[in-house]
Amino acid sequence: MSSRTGQRGTSVATSQRKYRSRSAPRYDMEKKAKKKDLRTSGTNSLVSIPNSMKLIMLNSGLISFVDDNGSISETIPDRPVELKNFPKLCEQRRKFPVLYKLEFQMAVKVETHACRHAAKKTNLHKNQNQKVLPYDYNRVVLDTVDREPDSDYINASYIDSILKPNAYIVTQGPTEETVVDFWRMIWQERAAAIVMLTKTFDFIKVMCVQYWPPNKEKDETYGDISVGIVQEEELANFHIRTFRLYKSEKNVVVEERFILQFHYTQWHSHTCPFSNALLEFRRRVRAVVGRRLATNPAAGPMVVHCNDGGGRSGVYLAIDANLELAEEEDSFDVYGYLKKLRKSRKGLIENEEQYKFVYDTLEEHVVCGISWFPVSELSQRLKQKSQRDSVTKLNEYQKEYQQICKQTPRFTIGDCAGGHRGDNREKNRDVLVVPPDNFRPYLTSFQGNSFTDYINAVFVDGYTKPREYIVTEWPLIRTQGEFWSLVYDYECAAVVVLCVPPKNSQQYPPFWPEGRHSKKYGPVFTIDHVSHNHYTNIKTWIFRINKKIVSLTELMAGVKAPPKTVQLFQLTCWPMGHKVPSSTNSLVELMNMVERWRQRTDYGPVCVVSPDGRSRAGVYCAANACIEQVIQHGEVDVFQAVKTVRRHRPQLVENMTEYKYCYDLVLHYVLHYLNKDMNEKK
Repeated sequence: MSSRTGQRGTSVATSQRKYRSRSAPRYDMEKKAKKKDLRTSGTNSLVSIPNSMKLIMLNSGLISFVDDNGSISETIPDRPVELKNFPKLCEQRRKFPVLYKLEFQMAVKVETHACRHAAKKTNLHKNQNQKVLPYDYNRVVLDTVDREPDSDYINASYIDSILKPNAYIVTQGPTEETVVDFWRMIWQERAAAIVMLTKTFDFIKVMCVQYWPPNKEKDETYGDISVGIVQEEELANFHIRTFRLYKSEKNVVVEERFILQFHYTQWHSHTCPFSNALLEFRRRVRAVVGRRLATNPAAGPMVVHCNDGGGRSGVYLAIDANLELAEEEDSFDVYGYLKKLRKSRKGLIENEEQYKFVYDTLEEHVVCGISWFPVSELSQRLKQKSQRDSVTKLNEYQKEYQQICKQTPRFTIGDCAGGHRGDNREKNRDVLVVPPDNFRPYLTSFQGNSFTDYINAVFVDGYTKPREYIVTEWPLIRTQGEFWSLVYDYECAAVVVLCVPPKNSQQYPPFWPEGRHSKKYGPVFTIDHVSHNHYTNIKTWIFRINKKIVSLTELMAGVKAPPKTVQLFQLTCWPMGHKVPSSTNSLVELMNMVERWRQRTDYGPVCVVSPDGRSRAGVYCAANACIEQVIQHGEVDVFQAVKTVRRHRPQLVENMTEYKYCYDLVLHYVLHYLNKDMNEKK
């Protein structure tokens, strides 16, 4: 492969020499004129070139870009880019991805500095990754302990933002050897907050020790600093913990401080997270750090760490610093800041994929803007959203939904290979609605050699928990065993059925016992009727799921299959063929009933059954997430909730009517249930 690349590079270089020899004087004059023009006017002058040269110039790795008119213009931004021009810049890079590579490779070729302290033999064991070390000139120097040699060393670097010097401290995740040093640094530097971007354990590897106590009941001591958990809040993609730090003398607290840790839990090593989730995370961090700096000018830098203080930390800094610049100067400087990062610490933003993710995330911020608002403004905002734009003839609901559709991911047949396998294709109602393998539940109960691990279902994140919902289609006759395997294997607390098919329907056969008698589904599962209650527009049943062990291996190993309990809720006021239910109040009441039932159980996931695996279920999941946000933070953000729901199944919330109905559901909840529910929680 390298020889082929070398040959191609030679031929390109030869072509360039031939091209220059044919037209060198004119080309050089135009190039000089163009540079002069840029210096004087600040705009790009364009040079027309033959079509035959377009591909050669792109493949050659030149700094130039050839546009559709056969013109050449500057593409490596040598100054910040205005926000209004940023989407165009990103579109350019999507069209010609070689530009990401070009920018990244140029930016990381910066002058390196000495790492003598990090490379000392006595300090080598304090580094997680020998390729990600702090430079001597900007390393964090700890106060020495008992004149111990090199006790001033920690793998941490001061990093400037675009606007503020030493805005961050980037460090590696603490190890057993360095956890005491980590807390010494937090205390010494009076850190404004801790931003943690890694799991403690990922891909069968310890990424970072848990450097805080396991629960609120007991504090832990690291050196002379004790740490306790005051409060912990769990959201789908991150946790927010409040720590109390204190020093004691003779069992008397002589000084105490409080610090917040923001722990992003859904960013696996060597991958990129979802842009909207990371932007929401950053918003929460900034709200706290901004308040802290405003009330306490002595507060120090924000401490940011992943496992080694490299790639993921660099991505977060690039996004945070550029958004800070945008707030002040309405511009981004992605390329310029990457160069600055690489001069400050090795390995920050480790590859082109992460660099592209920075662009994508900043573009999403520009395109989507601020979509949340306080719940107190809900009625007023909905009135505004209904008003049509005199130019586009669209209202805000329509504009938002169009934007969501533009940003919805597209999955290939390869992404959804499991559902397209020959032995699984007949288990789908529609071969165009098949779950991606990365986001589908794999069945684990053995039911026989003719069964596979496949069911047409997909995980959907909630507001407070990842994979809070499992969306699936109404089971076929041949997939009823798989349906109950799904409920059993993933310990679903509830099953929500959002339709009532015609009686004796062949297309939608009943998949739970209609009477009080037990019924078997597939070779393994028997469903017992425990109790039932019927209300206006809502029916509920409690079932016990019994599983029979049929695997010889499991039988010989003495594996037990304890029965499990699930409650099934059916909404009876959403007729087949209707886009919305006839009673909004009944749907909101059903959501509340499910939530109350889950509070009594272990908060297992909710299995949401749609007639076709796409309609209705998205509304249920998105509206639930919005209601949780209203309760937890007094905010409404239907736009981002629907975007989240559509991540793994683009067909959810499949039309404008369903999107608008999500707003109606949230409004109904706020007007009729919010105060009552808040009082109950108190």
